Amino acid sequence: MFSPSQADVRRFFCSAYSKARAGQALEAIEIIASQWMDEHPEYAADFADLDAALRALTDAPSAGTNAFLHLSMHLSISEQCSIDQPRGIRQAVELLTHRRNSLHLAHHEVMECLGRMLQDSQTSGRPPDGPSYIACVQRHATRD
Repeated sequence: MFSPSQADVRRFFCSAYSKARAGQALEAIEIIASQWMDEHPEYAADFADLDAALRALTDAPSAGTNAFLHLSMHLSISEQCSIDQPRGIRQAVELLTHRRNSLHLAHHEVMECLGRMLQDSQTSGRPPDGPSYIACVQRHATRD
């Protein structure tokens, strides 16, 4: 299993951002990351300065959104859907996307479910509960 450090994650996103802006060739995962970064121009400064991104790791946590965590969640959900793991996530996200008429908005709702599942797993010491995660996404997809 690949387990990147926070610094590795920041290097990845900053590198992908820099390469995309320079028109350089991107790996497949960098293309997906770049597409999600384009959806979040408010984080451009975070991705444009690797040194600042790495320095921020030693700073006290800020009250704002962590751009790197946010984009990591977008990538995770994209990957989950591409391989339908946990089984049923692709269909649940597609239904939510259709209901919200936006993949981006759907992802943000799925992030709530993903975050809850991961927090529950860490708190309980049990593996992530895929069926509960899917059920959460499905609830979002069936409510107005």
